[in-house]
Amino acid sequence: MEPKSETRMILTRFKSETGEVLGNLLDLPIDITVDKLQLICNALLKQDEHTPYIFFVNEKEVKTSLQDTLSDDDQITENVVDIVYQQQAIFRVRAVTRCTSSLPGHAEAVISASFSPDGKHLASGSGDTTVRFWDIHTQTPHYTCKGHKNWVLCIAWSPDGLRLASACKNGHICLWDPQTGKQVGRNLIGHKQWVTALSWEPYHRNSECRHLASSSKDGDIRIWDVVLGLVVLTLSSHQKSVTALRWGGTGLIFSASQDRTIKVWRATDGVLCRTLEGHAHWVNTLALSTDYVLRTGPFDPVNNTSVTYNKTEMQQQALQKYESVISNGGERLVSGSDDFTLFLWQPESNKKPVARMTGHQQLINDVKFSPDARIIASASFDKSIKLWDGLTGKYLTSLRGHVQAVYQVAWAADSRLLVSGSADSTLKVWNLKSGKLQIDLPGHADEVFAVDWSPDGLRVVSGGKDKILKLWQH
Repeated sequence: MEPKSETRMILTRFKSETGEVLGNLLDLPIDITVDKLQLICNALLKQDEHTPYIFFVNEKEVKTSLQDTLSDDDQITENVVDIVYQQQAIFRVRAVTRCTSSLPGHAEAVISASFSPDGKHLASGSGDTTVRFWDIHTQTPHYTCKGHKNWVLCIAWSPDGLRLASACKNGHICLWDPQTGKQVGRNLIGHKQWVTALSWEPYHRNSECRHLASSSKDGDIRIWDVVLGLVVLTLSSHQKSVTALRWGGTGLIFSASQDRTIKVWRATDGVLCRTLEGHAHWVNTLALSTDYVLRTGPFDPVNNTSVTYNKTEMQQQALQKYESVISNGGERLVSGSDDFTLFLWQPESNKKPVARMTGHQQLINDVKFSPDARIIASASFDKSIKLWDGLTGKYLTSLRGHVQAVYQVAWAADSRLLVSGSADSTLKVWNLKSGKLQIDLPGHADEVFAVDWSPDGLRVVSGGKDKILKLWQH
């Protein structure tokens, strides 16, 4: 009989994503499994043993055991092997698998569709000049809002979910009450050309939700007091059309333009803080690492808890959520361009990019940070979606399956799934763990322009050239 070989031990230590060492050095068997690492990590952190973590060694995910992950080079006995742990969302979003309803009503293409911050309301904007609210429970039309005289190009929910702003090709902005479908106040008029983007002041900075920023083809950004219906500030410095707009959590506004620059403004007084340069062509799209927490603000849509209606407590809740996301790497900005590249920035402090991200073969339409801010997804005319590390901008993988341009992507609230809409008339749901297509969702008769995953993770909406809005659920 052969003597039983002893399991080889290896010296390890657990580290957080930001590099803090957890506990002391540990002698672990080299064939230790992920499940055992989970138990040890939870014990060291004194947490509920069901809190899920993923582990990395030398940037490779430990999928089965340490032994399977370590290469021969890594297995040097005198070295300490660092096991980096990342907490995952405790809840799991289930992939949407079927269309539960097709909602006709719009007379022209659906250009935008968006769920409210708590996930309970749904609105859409169309080339037919109307904004529509839909009842997501009965899956029927709720209200048709007529106030625009031209194509509705963009919509944006206020962080408290009590107002929807919409903007059109004439440069007018309207505000709507989702409970009644009626217009609130008068049209906000000032832009000389069509409005390209809308962004509200974050809830944790102002719980009154009365400040809205708009950008336009006329090159200006305007900050409105929506209660008074007046422009508070006009930000002018871009040489060409402004294409994208984000109001960040520290009081800065970020604008991208066809003049190839991104500008960083101070929202309080309109001072231009810095100009971010590097793109060689139009900048089309922007995303912040804090987009999901800024979108949901005081709400916790996943646990379906409407927080207390005390504004001070709601504001505190929104601030805590925001601070937890920026604790790992600050508020980061990513930009996508017609030059086929993306740039990752730390715009509060630095004019130089963290990374230049190359690999797309055609222009970039859309870019989104995952809700946990760890991954960036970019969608392109080259029919692919690419995934990048949210901290470093490092290329991770490409998701291929669409046969025409990918227009938009949206993340599930747990950051494990991604949905994309394409000119090929399909939606596709991607599994981030496997990096593969999880489910194909055909059904639209033409190009899909708009896609959104509700903040509570329960449903996806899509809309496009066929004038139909579709709701998808598990």
